[in-house]
Amino acid sequence: MIDDAIRVLAGDCTVIAEDDDRQEYRGRVTTIVKPDNTILVHDTDGYQPVAWLTRADSVSSDRTGGFTLVAKKGTQTLRIATHDQDGFAHYPSSAAGTPIGACPDCGGALVRSSGVHCVGCGDRYGVPADATIRDEQCDCDCGLPKMRVERGLAFNVCLDRGCESLDAAVTEAFDREWACPEPDCDGNLRILRRGGLIAGCEHYPDCDTGFAVPAGVVDGDCGCGLPTFETASGTRCLDATCDRGLEEALEAESAADD
Repeated sequence: MIDDAIRVLAGDCTVIAEDDDRQEYRGRVTTIVKPDNTILVHDTDGYQPVAWLTRADSVSSDRTGGFTLVAKKGTQTLRIATHDQDGFAHYPSSAAGTPIGACPDCGGALVRSSGVHCVGCGDRYGVPADATIRDEQCDCDCGLPKMRVERGLAFNVCLDRGCESLDAAVTEAFDREWACPEPDCDGNLRILRRGGLIAGCEHYPDCDTGFAVPAGVVDGDCGCGLPTFETASGTRCLDATCDRGLEEALEAESAADD
């Protein structure tokens, strides 16, 4: 179930905003309290709120003898008190995103925002920011679409990591595929998850060499012995700090010009 909710209060209210100065308003306004404690107070004029507080540290309310709300963030305080309440309600809410298909569990819309979630039942799936959602469904019985993710190769895997693991696919393709570049180390690089996917030396902690696996496909070898990746921003070494691959490319271009 979706447990986030937007709270809405409408009525004749006094609104007091305090920071370095104090501003007071009164009118029939609609106050929206978002799940992240952002408060927006709207009247009929223009698109900008009369008052607002972004991601308040605390929000407290009292409905005894008329609705009051107090929100605080640092030195800022926003107070709202109703004189005549027109309505108060909680509405289920979720992030809005691009529709990508139907939820196999409830039939609701699957949308992509920061990840993928169902507008109906709230099921969520973590998706890498660079992933492309494909129209085709997974080969298993889950009914979810596949995503295309580049991590050394282009992998087409299920949205649900529990159904088809991107980590397992990358590990199968590249685990121990590359030697540790440290001159006194005879280890190979293992594919590991440490926040993100990394290629780290198997002799850790004796050797703490490790590199984040970039979003791109392997397209050659760097002068340092590691692979190069073709990424959205150009060709780079697995070691993001390495400039030997760039130096060799410039030397090759210079030789061609001669």
